[in-house]
Amino acid sequence: MSHVAPKPDHAARVFARIAGAGADNVPDQVEGRNGLRFIASLILTKIADGLIDPKLVLSWLMTALGAPGYLAAALVPIREAGALVPQVLFAALVNRARHRKWIWVVGSVGQGLSALAIALTGLLMQGVAAGVVICLCLAVLAISRAACSVSIKDVLGRTIAKRRRGAVTGLAGSVASFGVVIFALLLMSGLLQTRGPVLLAIALAGVFWIIAATLFATVNEPEANHDAGAGLPPVLTVLRNDRHLRRFILVRGLLVSTALAPPWIVVLTGEHGTLLTRLGALVLASAAASFLSSFVWGRLSDRSSRWVLVLSGVIAAAALLTMLGLKGLGLAGTFWAGPLVLFVLMLAYHGVRQGRSTHLVDMSPTEGRATYAAIANLSIGLILLSVGAFGGSLGALAPEWAIAGFALMAAAGGALALSLREVQINDTETE
Repeated sequence: MSHVAPKPDHAARVFARIAGAGADNVPDQVEGRNGLRFIASLILTKIADGLIDPKLVLSWLMTALGAPGYLAAALVPIREAGALVPQVLFAALVNRARHRKWIWVVGSVGQGLSALAIALTGLLMQGVAAGVVICLCLAVLAISRAACSVSIKDVLGRTIAKRRRGAVTGLAGSVASFGVVIFALLLMSGLLQTRGPVLLAIALAGVFWIIAATLFATVNEPEANHDAGAGLPPVLTVLRNDRHLRRFILVRGLLVSTALAPPWIVVLTGEHGTLLTRLGALVLASAAASFLSSFVWGRLSDRSSRWVLVLSGVIAAAALLTMLGLKGLGLAGTFWAGPLVLFVLMLAYHGVRQGRSTHLVDMSPTEGRATYAAIANLSIGLILLSVGAFGGSLGALAPEWAIAGFALMAAAGGALALSLREVQINDTETE
């Protein structure tokens, strides 16, 4: 008896419309339902990310609780390094698992419980003790996020066909950013200046992660090849043998400038006001840019993630150079200069995020996606530390030097992306 593929149902048709699939390439009902579950899960987790942003919410909470400044300053490094570096360890676990979705589910629950613990800490503790516990909870959250990051690319690649993957992450980013926009506006309005509503937002983030885990558990994932002997990914061997991965990591490393430059723009504008208000404006610019561009970038990535990275580098470099030009004209401190440049830079930043994610999934071998993701993210985690120190050294001279350095990196990243190979070839390939 021959196997008959499931016919498209309503979910498949909705997902086909989201992904822009043609009449001759409509996903079946399994892929359609998986796609919608992916989108819903990612919307919840991306909103949660915005509600517990270490640069904004947790920094403000630490100050409100009377924690010392050195603990507040450690939040972003804990979050970024903790989410990237451990992925090389989780890759071995992913390679041994028959169903990789459960690693994402556990990671999402871990993030949710960590967020709830942070909210409880803010309610019951003060001072140094509160700061230490929050840092520890954030470390657990970051490690849990590493498990999610290294596993989701594998599950996405095994359940959603090429040229539809960018639409999944892009739409989720755009929809989720609408919720973050509302939160940012509330922060800037002064309505959330007290501790209670902020703790409620953090707790809500925890609930969203747990709901997302429950939903993601229903994804229909085909059983993977079980590699009982899988150990740590052979980082140096893979890098030595795959020049395309080396080139991709170099491009992505240069484009981290889009993530590190925004605070220097805020410094250069010389705006006055509370830290919460200024960071609220930064979150608003990022969320608005994500809302308007993530889905577009995602769809473009399904056509050519290489060109998305090229355009993102060019746009970022142009935005940063514009900021330097405004400074030279004495306009950097005007009410519109900083937010406008930040908005354009965040458009490029979200382009980099969509382009790099889709490119990595599509370029990786079927049974090596977790390994490739772990190696790439380990490399970027180390590059982030180096580039952060580089930007800090230039910024110690003047903010303009840091911005100029990041503009040069973005331009170089965009130019080097031209040398990447096109990986969006087969419209219907899932593996």
